[in-house]
Amino acid sequence: MAAAIHGSAIVDNGAVLGEGTRVWHFSHVCAGARIGRDCSLGQNVFVAGDVEIGDNVKIQNNVSVYDAVRIEDDVFCGPSMVFTNVYNPRSAVSRKHEYRRTLIRRGATLGANTTVVCGSTIGAYAFVAAGAVVNRDVPDFALVAGVPARHIGWMSRHGERLDLPLKGSGETTCPHTGDLYILKEDVCVLSEPR
Repeated sequence: MAAAIHGSAIVDNGAVLGEGTRVWHFSHVCAGARIGRDCSLGQNVFVAGDVEIGDNVKIQNNVSVYDAVRIEDDVFCGPSMVFTNVYNPRSAVSRKHEYRRTLIRRGATLGANTTVVCGSTIGAYAFVAAGAVVNRDVPDFALVAGVPARHIGWMSRHGERLDLPLKGSGETTCPHTGDLYILKEDVCVLSEPR
């Protein structure tokens, strides 16, 4: 199935949209943007030209994905969350040559009104709570919240809170899927994913 583009949306020539991707009301995808299959770009979404978005990504209403952002497969970007690409912007000073790359790894969730300061990497299946401000890297499976965002727990691939300490070692299962998660030396991993 071809990409579906609402009549009020603008998709510039040179943008690449995968099969089954939907672009909703008043959105704009710039030339050079690369968007995978089965994605959904909600109302009033902006995607700049130097952006790569994987498959099955959900970008909710009022999100701007600026140059130098890469989003892997299965990521959820909540309503009105914010990406940046310049660390110290000034209107009178051009800093396009100073863009800092931002990477959102597979399966991560960025809650509503989250701000991701440029140069950060959000780990696979990490969960950023609504309203958090991320100004440093977030580990795989980490749950972070607050301003600035701080590590408060661990989350499963299914989006369930895991009964693990923040630091040290331990193991637990996802309450929904039964998958085993192991924490060793402050790193959480999924043991033998199903």
